[in-house]
Amino acid sequence: MLSWALTFFVLALIAGVLGFGGLAGTFAWGAQVLFVAFIVLTILFAVIGRNRPPV
Repeated sequence: MLSWALTFFVLALIAGVLGFGGLAGTFAWGAQVLFVAFIVLTILFAVIGRNRPPV
């Protein structure tokens, strides 16, 4: 998921440099959403994994 966020970020930079402001904004928004989802899932799985009983 983090790789997708970085891909969207790079696409936003390229679109911004080429003058496609609306498209760059859309890519930047997508990158932000994916990055936040990555952070939330990372924290969630870290908490869940810590509370597992030993096997």
